[in-house]
Amino acid sequence: MKKVLVTGAAGFIGSHLVEELVVQGYRVRALVKYNSRNDWGNIELLPGQIKKEIEIVSGNIEDPFLCQKISRDVENIYHLAALIAIPYSYVAPESYINTNIKGTMNILQAALYNDVQKIVHTSTSETYGTAIYTPIDEKHPLQGQSPYSASKIGADKIAESYYLSFGLPVAILRPFNNYGPRQSARAVIPTIITQALTTKTKHIKLGSLDPVRDLLFVKDTARAFIKVTENHATSGEVINAGYGKGITIGDLARKILDMIDPEIEVSIDDNRIRPEKSEVMELVCDASKAKQMIGWEPEYELDEGLKETISSIAKNINAYKPDIYNL
Repeated sequence: MKKVLVTGAAGFIGSHLVEELVVQGYRVRALVKYNSRNDWGNIELLPGQIKKEIEIVSGNIEDPFLCQKISRDVENIYHLAALIAIPYSYVAPESYINTNIKGTMNILQAALYNDVQKIVHTSTSETYGTAIYTPIDEKHPLQGQSPYSASKIGADKIAESYYLSFGLPVAILRPFNNYGPRQSARAVIPTIITQALTTKTKHIKLGSLDPVRDLLFVKDTARAFIKVTENHATSGEVINAGYGKGITIGDLARKILDMIDPEIEVSIDDNRIRPEKSEVMELVCDASKAKQMIGWEPEYELDEGLKETISSIAKNINAYKPDIYNL
């Protein structure tokens, strides 16, 4: 039974990764961001038998002393803690530098100090920016089209430097657009679903409908994280994880609305549109490296994943504020 650390464990992907790790028999130390309410975020939503197996630690990756302490006696680190909302990065860019770059450095330094066997650092397809070619493989140029994506590029390069400079066994997993149960309304799919489930006017509000996204079900992403640590050859590598097909936001919205209520229409809200040069217009993943190197490929089809997501959100609709635009 390997003991592992998951940072960002209270988040959307982090909670699913924690759950899968426990199911597979790992001993999990889960870092959640400290708050005075002792709120564990999405870990609160895990089944009771899963929660009782988790060691919960509250703190912040911006504290290097805490990072050293929580990295002791673990074999693997899954580093997911980050600020991820793109619109909020226009409002508070320095927060993204402090959390995403400095926080990542703190975790890497702690892993080096404590001789951790493997670290998986979480990247994002947003680091590629608008596609120069598709499907996007790991050799595609990186483009900082938002403060968020720039901070993640910085974090990725810090991780790369710790492998090249110190031989730290760190791999970079670069998921494309994740969706699934427990995702917040700052993402487009929960935004569509929560509005559709609560609208009284048969209309929902969205931003641009033209961007193309590659949608990966979160349970597939959790499996990819674990497979990266199971293969020693992944150290120093960047590995994409994606579904491999693109869909426009407009077509995605129509697909979801047809599942909930085909009479609902979409209205464009200018406040939800990114600055023109900052909008990433097309993301479609080439995940052939993941298949060849770690034997991973997605199992969930889009319709299957959407149905499971709609069902989960419908059961927890009171946890959302569908009438408010979430940054």
